[in-house]
Amino acid sequence: MGDGSGAADGAEAIHALVAEGAEAEETRTGASLTAEGIRHTAFAMHKGGYSPDQVDAALERLEDAFAARERDQATRDGGERAWMVDAEGTAEVIVARLSRPPGYRFTRTSVLAVGYKRVDVDRLANKLVKYFQDGRELTVDEVRTAVFRPERGGYREAQVDLVLDSVVDVMLAVR
Repeated sequence: MGDGSGAADGAEAIHALVAEGAEAEETRTGASLTAEGIRHTAFAMHKGGYSPDQVDAALERLEDAFAARERDQATRDGGERAWMVDAEGTAEVIVARLSRPPGYRFTRTSVLAVGYKRVDVDRLANKLVKYFQDGRELTVDEVRTAVFRPERGGYREAQVDLVLDSVVDVMLAVR
């Protein structure tokens, strides 16, 4: 995608997103911008637009900064221990899901529908269980950038994505 033919037109949109969050924060009239909201932000592709890799990197930096801000606010409000107990509880739920037998960790699509290739997801699930249980080295970027091949009868994408979002939340919470 280095030729710019389909690159995201996102820098202005990122500035608008941050400005919208700052305005909501200042006026308290709207929902404030959150790390999760930034993670789910997407921009339309336009010929001659910005590089998707650069836009994604900027969004990831913003998500990290907002996650740190949210953690700081939560620890001021409820204390560091309460924050960690919440993150540990979420991690336990994730590990319980990902510790299921390979091929049965998520709901599968019908044989006529395409989902994520089970072996690909299971490979990442094994790494995540080792990360949570054994402290194996794994970065949040490895989770954010995970790509799974398509497969008929594969895992339901929405369900896998939801769990991976929770993994990112926990990883950012304990940084």
